[in-house]
Amino acid sequence: MQGGSRVRRGLRMLRDDLWTARADPLPPSVWLRWLPHGIVWLAAFGVLVGAVPQLQESGHVALGYAYLIGLGQSGAVVLALWRPIPAWWLSTGATALGAVALHGPLIAGEAHGFTWPWTSAGIIAQLFVLLLLALRVRTRVAAEALVLTMLVTYVLQGLWGAANYQSTGVLTVALSAAVVVLGVALRGRREARAELVQQTTLTAEERARRTLLEERNRIARELHDVVAHHMSVISIQAQVAPHLVENPSAELRENLDGIRKNALEALTELRRVLGVLRSENPADPYGIGSGTGAAPDSPQPTLDRLDALVENTRAAGMEVRTEINGEVRPLSPGVELSAYRIVQEALSNALRHAPGSTVRVELTYFPLGLQLHITNSRPTRPAPPSPGAGHGLLGMRERAVMLGGTLFATGRAGGGFAVACFLPSPEDAPADGDPVDPTGEEDR
Repeated sequence: MQGGSRVRRGLRMLRDDLWTARADPLPPSVWLRWLPHGIVWLAAFGVLVGAVPQLQESGHVALGYAYLIGLGQSGAVVLALWRPIPAWWLSTGATALGAVALHGPLIAGEAHGFTWPWTSAGIIAQLFVLLLLALRVRTRVAAEALVLTMLVTYVLQGLWGAANYQSTGVLTVALSAAVVVLGVALRGRREARAELVQQTTLTAEERARRTLLEERNRIARELHDVVAHHMSVISIQAQVAPHLVENPSAELRENLDGIRKNALEALTELRRVLGVLRSENPADPYGIGSGTGAAPDSPQPTLDRLDALVENTRAAGMEVRTEINGEVRPLSPGVELSAYRIVQEALSNALRHAPGSTVRVELTYFPLGLQLHITNSRPTRPAPPSPGAGHGLLGMRERAVMLGGTLFATGRAGGGFAVACFLPSPEDAPADGDPVDPTGEEDR
């Protein structure tokens, strides 16, 4: 019972694989475009031109039968460009018909020494069809077509047989096997390359996504520090405020106690979150790649430390020029921190990718925010290989978008690179309904 079930399952699988007329067009070559299709059409024409006179003159087959067999074999080659499995059936059927048509003249000695059961044109057609089939179907289907080709050859030559002919069965089987192996190998190579391209694309997307998440995590750590600092100040001010008022009322004490209690609770939660965020890399708590093991409670950098950052860059061999325009004033901690990090990343990119260039850092204070403009000239020497993900621009853009600002980074016409950014300052934002003028021209 189990053996019969396996046989039925195998026959069903064979029927599903080979008894189908689904379209499977041959894709054009990337480099040669339609050259393979032209070669197939030329081969089909050669099969037709060679098969008809060979069958009619040397095989003594009637002209109608010769044309029918030749058209079947050449049509199978063309059909294999779009529907390889029906093309294989057509080629095999045309060969079987030709073997039947030649059987009589061979027995009668009229076609002495003629190739049988496969004619020369039939062999060429079958090889083209098997190659095109193996290039586009699964290996199992190609193997099934090869086995059935061998079976048809064995039935015609081994079981039925003829006389006075030149045997082509062994040659056809050997060439068919070689062609199928070649087609399967080429198909496997094409699929492997396509999968590699897809995997490379997915890896690049995943790397960019991971870098973006890491940058957001770093931003979250830094901003949590800023918020935690302000919550601590609020808590202390709420505790000190009753001592600054003579005979404070009970309601005032109660409200200030509530403010202090809420601030302490928020501060506790913030410290828990910061502990989770920093536990990933204690030696680099802010994720900036310094590896200095700075204390988690050290203050975050602001624009006050910009001069030190520029000096460090100059010490690394880069010429940096700074320019500050507008009325310099303290900005919100988030804006100060993001501006510092954007300048830091832009200088790092110039060091890595534009050695020997001149960098210009321009800060312009507007009434409604801060504008950054960092440019570097064309590098004077080739940049060394740089490790890292190469997604620093993602982090800069994330910082700007987080604050409601904008950031543009592009190459310059004369060479080099430019980063332009505007960070709005929340404390200078206009009242609802007022027009927004970042440059402050309307106030002048």
